[in-house]
Amino acid sequence: MTIAIILSVAGLGVLCWLAFNLAVYALPFFAAVAGGLFAYHTGAGPIGGAAIAMAAGATTLVAGQFAFVHSRSTILRTMIAAAFALPAAVAGYHLVLGVSTMGMPSDTWRHVFAIIGAAVVGSTAWARLVSRPSEQSAGCAGQPGLPHG
Repeated sequence: MTIAIILSVAGLGVLCWLAFNLAVYALPFFAAVAGGLFAYHTGAGPIGGAAIAMAAGATTLVAGQFAFVHSRSTILRTMIAAAFALPAAVAGYHLVLGVSTMGMPSDTWRHVFAIIGAAVVGSTAWARLVSRPSEQSAGCAGQPGLPHG
């Protein structure tokens, strides 16, 4: 029983670590899944769907990095950061909702904690986007940017 509790806590810790580290990549992942499913359902097959998925995800990430680093407008940077942080918040909501299903019988409290989780994951992704060190921002000195993939 003690080993199960320790492994459960360790597993939840790994999930939290993954959520915070991968939250920035939620938008490219969603774009990849949408592009891949569209290509597959229009007759591209599994290999073509996977190729389109990788191209869509990579294009979304690179375009976001380029637009964030090279824009001088604060409003445009805010919109780009929001475009990356909002899918991260949705992913955080569903992650906490799914994990809380295991140990919380009340549906209301599960949703309350999921909303809190969405706020935490979304704000963490936002903070990582807007306050990156300049050496990780595609080479532009003094400008924060999206992380390199």
